[in-house]
Amino acid sequence: MTNEFKSGYIGIVGRPNVGKSTLLNALVGQKIAIISPKPQTTRNRILAIASEPDCQMVFLDTPGFHKPKNKLGQNMIKAVDETISDVDLLLMVIEPTEEPNRAEQVILEKLGRIPTVLVVNKADSVRKDTLLPVIAAWSSLHEFVDVVPLSARTGDGLDTLKSVIKEHLSAGPQYYPEDMVTDQQEKQMVAEIIREKLLNLLDQEVPHGIAIEIVKMKQKGDKYDISANIFCEKNSHKGIIIGAGGRTLKEVGTMARVECEQMLDAKVFLELWVKVKADWRNSNNLMREFGLSDL
Repeated sequence: MTNEFKSGYIGIVGRPNVGKSTLLNALVGQKIAIISPKPQTTRNRILAIASEPDCQMVFLDTPGFHKPKNKLGQNMIKAVDETISDVDLLLMVIEPTEEPNRAEQVILEKLGRIPTVLVVNKADSVRKDTLLPVIAAWSSLHEFVDVVPLSARTGDGLDTLKSVIKEHLSAGPQYYPEDMVTDQQEKQMVAEIIREKLLNLLDQEVPHGIAIEIVKMKQKGDKYDISANIFCEKNSHKGIIIGAGGRTLKEVGTMARVECEQMLDAKVFLELWVKVKADWRNSNNLMREFGLSDL
């Protein structure tokens, strides 16, 4: 008798910078979500699929839970709330610290009866004997179905987490083709690659006020011709993004082009333009244009 095929939707939640996107990429075995040390890197709910012979795990990565300062932030929190209410299993990702901050306390209050695994990420950054008090402190705040310490960066503990996830999923259908790893369109992924490079090169508030619009993406044989607008909120930010003599923008373009070529498996010609749209993060119309309103 063969084992039943299992499937389900698994939400990944936590405060900013705990490594949710790194964990998502590790679970599916390739880069789906962009990564940056800056908080609130993930803006949309990102779907990624890990298919195995006996199981299909559909992961939903969410923005880090934070106190919103604008309509974009409100939309990001809405994406977290909708994910929590719409999955079969949750992964609550934390760092190995004993006390939850206010954002994490709010998430715990929202979990309700949804089965939740406590994932202690960055476990390789502390001594093993310090993990037990952390696990005990968090377990006293919520009844988790399991606890898994791991390092999403190194992959240590990842197989254990996958086994735990399978254990808590029910028999179900294969929701997506087995060779499909995300529902994101190539345009979306190109835009996110460009934004990632900007996040990692720019300081302070500038990168959070940036949105990317792919104006043109045409394939000609084994080449792609891509043109994108980088929108920021202030003229001073425009100057920072371009950099002295255009150096910063050129560096962003070079790094983004190389990664786009790897993703698309083709040569890429990438043209970037910087434009100002004041206070776009509070404009529903502009956020809709940038694909950030309907989360």
